[in-house]
Amino acid sequence: MFGLQYIWDSILQYEALLRVAMIRRYKIQQKTSVSWTMMWSCLALSLYNHAMYIFPLSVLHWYWRPVSYQAMAPGVLRVIWDLAACLLLFDFQYFVWHLLHHKVPWLYRTFHKVHHKYTSTFALATEYSGAWETLSLGFFAAVNPMLLGVHPMTEMLFHMLNMWLSIEDHCGYDLPWATHRLVPFGLYGGAPHHDVHHQKFKSNYAPYFTHWDKLFGTLHSD
Repeated sequence: MFGLQYIWDSILQYEALLRVAMIRRYKIQQKTSVSWTMMWSCLALSLYNHAMYIFPLSVLHWYWRPVSYQAMAPGVLRVIWDLAACLLLFDFQYFVWHLLHHKVPWLYRTFHKVHHKYTSTFALATEYSGAWETLSLGFFAAVNPMLLGVHPMTEMLFHMLNMWLSIEDHCGYDLPWATHRLVPFGLYGGAPHHDVHHQKFKSNYAPYFTHWDKLFGTLHSD
């Protein structure tokens, strides 16, 4: 329930902020707008996925792997290192999954097409996906902290960071304080990077970082 609360707090804060007139100038696709119908459609599908899949699986996960906190929390540098490791591993997994679901027509039509209903992204569209996409990407996010053996506190921080970055990716705004402006050397794509993917479909498959798209020749800026 905490995860759902955090997701919706983040999304609603973004949606509220982005309706401020002075923020409008940072919108990537200036000629598009988000209707209440679009927002309710995303909300309904997201709530359905959480009620039918995420919540029951979360309960099973807690039962199967109860949280056991160590006596000492990790130091700041260790937390940063583990967060980076979790994020980089998820970025790679997502890239491979995403590339396959675009290159194989059956996978795209059957599982991923629903997420591309909106070519102009907005925060609520972050969770607009079918059951398979929700579960498979959620599986990567859930299993990575276990594979890397991170502290439970770091695991929670990773999930919060991963959710936030995904929402930021889909917000549809190139904000001056966005993550891609803080990370140097073009290593992080951010909302402009992912917005191009939703417009053109055949580029920018990695969710966050740019190195995999550079390596495979699928990185495009416009």
